[in-house]
Order: sequence, then C-alpha cells, then structure tokens
Amino acid sequence: MKLYNKIFNQYWNPYVALGLAGLVSALYFSLTATVWAVTGEFTRLGGHILQLVGVNVSQWDYFQLVGLEGTPISRTDGWIVIGMLAGALITILLSNSFKIRFPRQRRRLVQGFSGGIIAGFGARLALGCNLAAFFTGVPQFSFHAWIFMVTTAIGTYLGVKVVNTKWWRGKPNLRKSTGKAVKRTAVKNTRIQPVLGWLFACIYIGIIIYLFATGKNLLAIGAIAGALFGILIERGQICFTSAFRDMWISGRAIMSKAIAVGMIISVVLTFIYIQTGAVQIIKVAAPSTVIGGLLFGFGIVLAGGCETGMMYRAMEGQVLFWVVGAGNIVGATLLAYGWDHLGIFNALAEGWPQVNLIETWGATGALIGTLAMLALWFLLSSWWEKHFRYGKGIKIEESRPLAAKEV
Repeated sequence: MKLYNKIFNQYWNPYVALGLAGLVSALYFSLTATVWAVTGEFTRLGGHILQLVGVNVSQWDYFQLVGLEGTPISRTDGWIVIGMLAGALITILLSNSFKIRFPRQRRRLVQGFSGGIIAGFGARLALGCNLAAFFTGVPQFSFHAWIFMVTTAIGTYLGVKVVNTKWWRGKPNLRKSTGKAVKRTAVKNTRIQPVLGWLFACIYIGIIIYLFATGKNLLAIGAIAGALFGILIERGQICFTSAFRDMWISGRAIMSKAIAVGMIISVVLTFIYIQTGAVQIIKVAAPSTVIGGLLFGFGIVLAGGCETGMMYRAMEGQVLFWVVGAGNIVGATLLAYGWDHLGIFNALAEGWPQVNLIETWGATGALIGTLAMLALWFLLSSWWEKHFRYGKGIKIEESRPLAAKEV
C-alpha cells in the first residue's frame, strides 16, 4: 500500500522523471530511428480534418515534408501521442485525480486558444516543439535545437510581460463568502477511478500485445514509449513552460535544472547509438528557427502550458487545455498552409544549412561541447535560483493551472 501511495498518490521528483524521460527517449531513438515528438502529428491531424471536409492538401509542400500517409494508428508518431494521453490518463485515474474543471475566468478559454495557435504555428515553423526541437533535438547534436532553446526562453520572458498586465489578467472572480463553514464530503468516485485506471491499462496492454502479434513491432514500440512518456510527464508534472516561466516570476529553477539533467543522460546514450551507426536527425538552422522559437515561447505562456504540460493537464479534466490543444492543431495547420502558399519557406528557411555539431566539431568535441553547455545551463539555473528566488515578479493568476492534487 505504501508503494502504491508513493507511485500513484505522490508526484515524482522531477529529476527522476526527466532522467527517465531522457533514458526512454534515447532508447526510443535507437529502436525506431526517430525521436519523441508530437506537433508533427498535430499537423497531420489538421491535414486529415481538412481532408474530411473536402480540402485537398496532398500537394501542400509541408505535408509532403512531414508525410500524411495513413492515420495516427498506422504511424509511430501517432502512437506516441495516443500513448502519452493514455499513459497520463491511466496514472491520473489510479491516483483518483480526474475531475472536469473550467477556468474561473472564461476569458482564459479565448486566451488559451490564442496561445495554442501561436505556439502551434511557432513549433512547426521551427520544425519541432519543446521535444523534437529541444529535449530530443540537443541529443541529436543539431545546432538548431540550441537556437530554439534560447529563443524559446526569450519568448517566454516576453509572454510573462504580457500575462502580467491588468489587461490580460482581467478582473478576478471574487466569490462572496456566506460566513458558513464548508463541509467537505468524501468523493463518491474514490473507488471507481482506480478501477477504470486498471481497466484502461489492461486494454492498452492488450493493444500492444496485438500490435506485436500482427508484426507491427514499430507501432508497438511507439505505443509503449508513448505510454511511458505519458506516465513520466504526469507523475513528474513536467512542463517546459513552467521551467522558463518560473525563473522569470519566482526564480524557481528546479524544472529547468531537471530538464538539463534529463538531456545530459539522453546526450550520452544517443551519442553511443550514433557512433554505432544510428542516423542523426538534423534540422535546418535558419531564421525560421529563431522566429519559431520566439513564437513558441510566447504562445506557451499565453496558453498556460507547452505540449507536454497541455497533454497531461487535459487528461486531468482541465477543459482549458482541451481548448489549447485545439489551438495547437489550428496553428500548426496554418503554418502548413503558409509554408508554400504564403512563401514562408522561401523567405525564412530556404538555403539555410542543417548544422550537425558532430560534423562541425568532431565526435569528441561535439560530445564534450554539448555536455559542457548543458552543465553551464544547469549552473546558470542554480545561480539564477540563488539570486532571484522569490524576488521581483508578480504571481500570474491561473498561468499555472492547479495540479490535480491542489484542487
């Protein structure tokens, strides 16, 4: 019982959760030759929706770049997204944490949708979000990931400035007190949620067994990895938005340091796989990366969460993040349209190089240099936390939606 309580009724140390995420993401790359990513699949989903309403997107350059063949259940990226949602939902149910919740200010739905559009557009402009262009991009030794990381940090800082304004926060919803003590009653579904959690877990395991039995091994691996990622982001409450935003507001840097540790683990393992023949995934380092990172960082603060935070919070029953997810799909699809129709590729990405740090610095230099930069990031985060913890900054109402245990 104590072990169950520790696993499902207590959130995990972010260092442990992100360390395991770095390990799983490296193993996933070694087995599938692809990386942990979600917004590419969001873009494909947008394409499928357009196809359903009669729009021919087959000739759009962006969909030819990311591929639109099949459906989410026939793609490994699709199972990563499905698995993340399923894994997060299972642990939420097992911890009896699911509850439908609306934001206290209805304007947050509009703000979340707008932020989701900006973040989705920026992520796909940079060819990846906080995962493919950041957490798994750095271990690939792709220089574009460092550009994205820095510009995302700047974007989140600008976002904090906006959400700190009275115009953005609006008037708080103040409830008149009745003067009477509130009697707390036991939640009726205390036993139902864990049962549903185990039921869904059994069903999902059955799906994985079926995929292996039918020879769809890569899809099965994607389903396993996706579920593990979902469990880790939910139990560790991993959100890249808070990693940056907390530094600007309160000086807290725990999540920032934990992300650095997770990437250090992933870098070492991924480097070994690359040296034994795995093919790197290198993205273009271009103005599109800079602008995309700025927009992504800005958007995730307006939305209240990045792709990882959005997904597990949506599974907690927070309606705001269902709206944010819809905005992400809309933004990613708008970018797919503008890639060729509005000349975005020609203006911001065409002709710029794919910078591979292993080729540029040599294998040893790239490994040592990347680890040194991540160590520097960890040390700078520690310094920032020491000097700016609880310093200047205004608490942003609902910018960090309450976790399940806090409601």
